Amino acid sequence: MRFYQATTFLFPRRYEWRILLVCFGAVHVPLLACVAYQAATGQWQPAILLILLAATLLGTLFGLAAIHALLSPITTATEMLRSIQAGERVGMVPVGNQDLVGRLLHGVAVAANESAARIERLIEASERDELTGLRNRRGFLDSARRILAADCNSVFAMVDIDRFKAINDRFGHATGDALLREVALRLEHGVRRSDVVARWGGEEFAILFPDTLLEEARVVMERLRASIALDPTLRGDEWPVTFSCGLAPIRNFAHLDQATRNADGALYAAKNGGRNRVQISKDE
Repeated sequence: MRFYQATTFLFPRRYEWRILLVCFGAVHVPLLACVAYQAATGQWQPAILLILLAATLLGTLFGLAAIHALLSPITTATEMLRSIQAGERVGMVPVGNQDLVGRLLHGVAVAANESAARIERLIEASERDELTGLRNRRGFLDSARRILAADCNSVFAMVDIDRFKAINDRFGHATGDALLREVALRLEHGVRRSDVVARWGGEEFAILFPDTLLEEARVVMERLRASIALDPTLRGDEWPVTFSCGLAPIRNFAHLDQATRNADGALYAAKNGGRNRVQISKDE
């Protein structure tokens, strides 16, 4: 470290240039020694000096190129560490041997893998609803942004459990939480893997049906509505469990806000129409 600190004045921001400068000087030692000897003895031999000069220049060029190439893995590792610190993903980490550079690359690979796994866990945790295990609103929007990147016929559905507040007030929040988990499970299992189900907030759920016609989505939601309304494990003699749903078409992510308002308006109409029904937006 002392020599490293002592030479920082040469190229403060270019460590590799310091190495090259040291090697450049070392390669010229034989030539300088020969010149000094001939000057001291007065016996000049131009042919020998020219040969040493040519050999020195060739050796210098080769040495500089080789050292620059040998330092490239360190440059790569430095860039990868900078990406890791910024929370970005890194590409394929080169594999080295059991030397100093190889151990450095191995350390970067371990750090990169651990950092990527940690980031993925944090992202997954931040995009999941703790109660139901579904995506939360943030997770839904991230998925919708990817799915709706290209224009396609898709459908946005807004689902609301009927009279949920009354169920909470009468049977307690523990029963309400259990009901939310059960409804979430049935919604998730009742759609395709390509569909996105999320807890929008409270007792509301959102579903995105990619590459789906409005009538196709309506048939799916009618089936889910009937299955939940008739489910003996949910439907009690004292209080039946049902949901209302509003549907709106959507073609791309830029129109998600409008589709949300349309689906919410259709949901409101379904509630006013007696609940336990699927309503298509009149603005479709």
